[in-house]
Amino acid sequence: MRRTALSLFILLLFAGNSRGQHADVKFIADTLVVEAEGKYEADPDLATLTFSIFAQDKNLKQTYDQASQSMTKIADVAEKSGLKREDVNLGVLTVRPYYEGGRKKEAKSYVVRGEIVLKVRDFSKLGPLLEDSVRDGITDFRSLTYSLADEEVAKQRAAADAMRCALGRATALLEQKGQKVGALRFANLDVKQVVGVSSVDLYTMSEYSGDVTAGLSSGAGGWGAKHKAPAAPPPPPPRPEKITVNATVQCAFQII
Repeated sequence: MRRTALSLFILLLFAGNSRGQHADVKFIADTLVVEAEGKYEADPDLATLTFSIFAQDKNLKQTYDQASQSMTKIADVAEKSGLKREDVNLGVLTVRPYYEGGRKKEAKSYVVRGEIVLKVRDFSKLGPLLEDSVRDGITDFRSLTYSLADEEVAKQRAAADAMRCALGRATALLEQKGQKVGALRFANLDVKQVVGVSSVDLYTMSEYSGDVTAGLSSGAGGWGAKHKAPAAPPPPPPRPEKITVNATVQCAFQII
């Protein structure tokens, strides 16, 4: 309770004494308020690959089996590439029927969709994974995202850098006046959004659009994955950029 009251008191003083003083350094009675920024830069150590499953046919079982086989193939590719089981999220396959017009309300075709997410920590495996995963023509590559596996650690280091800057600035300023930095009375930390997380949409899923019954032949098999054009091979994965985490801290130090 006392700490809350002190914080409110400092903030009120801060608001009342802001005129005529530098924006990031303020003297309030026996308190020095300093604002400083810090950052932490690192190379990304995690790549997230997202794939989509899309199959459509007149026969529900055939359509579902096509999508299931495609999902199994990617799981096999991931296993052969050495990915851990917890880094492979196969998701759930969803089925949606499309009905023909009239009173019969019979399903004209069925669409099965799903999503697969792979977490890759060895970036040398990205190219082979992309190439092997889209060969069957049902699986489409959606996006590649580079990020940090542990963003919390990066935020902590950015915050620590901001605190070091604030303490260094306060120490240098008070030394000129023959004074020293005392106890930390108040601190307000703001860790900004991570900058540099690359999300690249390299290949967009080729979904059937318009009249869903178009292209359905009267013969066996109808319109489905076996009539679908083979998926184009994805381009080589782009090189990741450094990721930066920024932090801003406002500290109130006792002057001694």
